[in-house]
Amino acid sequence: MPPGVTTYAVKSGDSVYSIAQSYGIPVNLILIANGIEAPYSIVPGQILTIPQGVPYYTVRPGDTLYKIAARYNVVLNGEPRPDVIIKANPGLTSSITPGMNILIPPPPLTGPGKLAFVFNDDVSSYLGLYEPNTANLNAAAVENGGETSRIFWSPDQTRIAYIDSTGIINIVEPATNKGAKVDQISVPGFIDWAPDSRRIVYSDAKQIKIYDVLNYTSKTINRAGASYVQWFPNGTELLYEAKDSKNISQLYRNNLEGSKEVQITKNTEWPLNNVRLSPNGRFVLYTTPGASISEIYTFELATGKISKIPGGPEAKNYYPTWSPDSAKIAYSSTQFINGKYYSLIRFSGAKGENDSTIAIASCYSTPVTWSPDSKSIVYLSGCRENQPPVEMWSVDINRMVPVNVLSGFKFYTLDWSPAR
Repeated sequence: MPPGVTTYAVKSGDSVYSIAQSYGIPVNLILIANGIEAPYSIVPGQILTIPQGVPYYTVRPGDTLYKIAARYNVVLNGEPRPDVIIKANPGLTSSITPGMNILIPPPPLTGPGKLAFVFNDDVSSYLGLYEPNTANLNAAAVENGGETSRIFWSPDQTRIAYIDSTGIINIVEPATNKGAKVDQISVPGFIDWAPDSRRIVYSDAKQIKIYDVLNYTSKTINRAGASYVQWFPNGTELLYEAKDSKNISQLYRNNLEGSKEVQITKNTEWPLNNVRLSPNGRFVLYTTPGASISEIYTFELATGKISKIPGGPEAKNYYPTWSPDSAKIAYSSTQFINGKYYSLIRFSGAKGENDSTIAIASCYSTPVTWSPDSKSIVYLSGCRENQPPVEMWSVDINRMVPVNVLSGFKFYTLDWSPAR
């Protein structure tokens, strides 16, 4: 069985035998791992544990190395690489026959930009930078890395805003590892970069603050209770959530002076949480009503139309994140399976279309981040006994074969940089 596949969502037409054949492992291993008894029936949507076995594939009639490479994501720069499979199997040639067992090498993570993340080695906390196309990993020590840490790339990739677990905002320059403390806010904190990559915006209980990271100056807007403050793509307006006169959560837009506030929603009851403006400025997503039940909705600014993302079976949908092309939303959806909580890694269209599960993580929930080309989602997994995740994975939304990016550390948060 190829590395990275430990669970499987049953599809229409599947049988235990066909799944075992697909992954090249004995039927009885799947039966035992999942407690399946005669008559060995499974149903669409059922989550099966797939024993790791060995990373071999049994060649079937009609197979070619090119097809096998494409199926199991042995791909570089978007092209299947049968030569990588040949290199991993001494003596193998391009001529294969049914029944042959072929070692499937772990597929590499590729893509533009850099993947930033906060991790801990049980001694210190670090801000890590991983370059997918070169597999180069760099790390710089940071203070107070933890579950409430957050990181945000600037659009031009020159800086990262790092909010540590105590709420201190740090501006870090990856090229030099230099950093500067800006302010302290409540955790988990949120900031947003202006399109010019030199200003950030954030809020505390009383004010909205705009800080210039180049000349170290700031300005404030007196707006109590604002949260999730973000820039519109024009760089001259802000979006945020705040309470109206009836103490009901609403969305507002305003200019940078705070003099032209306009309420843009007509919400009547539940709070609007985890508000995120789409990169193109056309949609806003939010979750409601809270943590135990968390549904995702999108609001179309031009029409006022609200769409619900179908979400997972238990309505526990977390960490919704827009793709850079503004066409898709990735999120983590919690499901209780065989006595344990898992995260279904899901994505849908901006209005809830084609909502589906593409991977599964062994954590209650996990942050997710998109690749700059909107083709892959990175997430965390490997949670054990209330411990943080110790694995980082990536999944291509078209091939749906998970790729292990890094493992062995405690990971807390992640963000894939924009493409220049």
